[in-house]
Amino acid sequence: MTTSTRGADKTPAVLVLEDGRIFRGRAYGAHGETFGEAVFSTGMTGYQETLTDPSYHRQVVVMTAPHVGNTGVNDEDPESSRIWVSGYVVRDPARVPSNWRSQRSLDEELVKQGVVGICGIDTRALTRHLRERGAMRVGIFSGNAISDDGMLLAKVRQSAEMEGADLAAEVATKETYVVPAIGEKKFTVAAVDLGIKGMTPHRMAERGIEVHVLPATATVEDVYAVNPDGVFFSNGPGDPATADGPVSVMQGVLERKTPLFGICFGNQILGRALGFGTYKLKYGHRGINQPVQDRTTGKVEITAHNHGFAVDAPLDKVSETPFGRAEVSHVCLNDQVVEGLQLLDQPAFSVQYHPEAAAGPHDAAYLFDRFTSLMETALMEAERA
Repeated sequence: MTTSTRGADKTPAVLVLEDGRIFRGRAYGAHGETFGEAVFSTGMTGYQETLTDPSYHRQVVVMTAPHVGNTGVNDEDPESSRIWVSGYVVRDPARVPSNWRSQRSLDEELVKQGVVGICGIDTRALTRHLRERGAMRVGIFSGNAISDDGMLLAKVRQSAEMEGADLAAEVATKETYVVPAIGEKKFTVAAVDLGIKGMTPHRMAERGIEVHVLPATATVEDVYAVNPDGVFFSNGPGDPATADGPVSVMQGVLERKTPLFGICFGNQILGRALGFGTYKLKYGHRGINQPVQDRTTGKVEITAHNHGFAVDAPLDKVSETPFGRAEVSHVCLNDQVVEGLQLLDQPAFSVQYHPEAAAGPHDAAYLFDRFTSLMETALMEAERA
């Protein structure tokens, strides 16, 4: 429940973690109370893209960069139609935005969309706590929502957990829509929306791909009704262990050996479709500065991430699956977490990070070219048959 305010002000606010740790600061954004999973993002820029990424649904994002809001907010950079984070935590919000593209301040946008936040706390100490203890439930309370600490802690511990949460359908489109190819149309792709960012179909459209974005509840029949040259599974929020529907659809695509590409949640769906398990990371990877090695080329990329779950697949061997041989194609250099999968006997691959790179970096843009190459090869083979 929220009420409007004038953004960062002198109204007291409190952040309460489920393990009892408390941080006191000032209200930022809307007044009221909110709950979610406390996670931290290490990006020094791109806060508008972070806020509007559907993958952050039901999460309270802590910004590790101390100054946030410097460039304001505009109507060109959002990755979806709304802010998805449950709450926002910053140390020093900008008093006055300064950028030629800015149309309003960040705190004004948070108020407009009813997002409860807190500022003026030691976000470095909070980040260290989450690294040591792991991501956990949290509540932010301000204005009339503040009561005694024991009652606030009880509210936090009664809130929903991320593990076991089935959230993709809550953020995905309800109706199919089409993003037309830019320039000459070369291919048609069916994209299953599990929480897709707006830049993703745009990156495909730049390569001459007409993208049909389908709801998370799409069936195999829905996918092939658009006569696709390739199938894409997007990023999204929640626990991949709950995504039985998308896993079944992906298995149907693999049976037909249609070129397939998945990112983030889509990578976890591919892992499950191949028979691997998934698990929850201690505190996840979030930000736009995560080092990943493409093991197929040896190249190291700096990449954009937002995931709290990962695929449990062996790093040191080729695995036999119901759809042929599979191997880990990418790995995080910080902690050796699986960051990509590929099949060796048919055209299917995925990565755990975000190659659409809004708001950067662009090291992984080649993955869209790799997907295009798979469709080109499949088309040539079909013409020769």
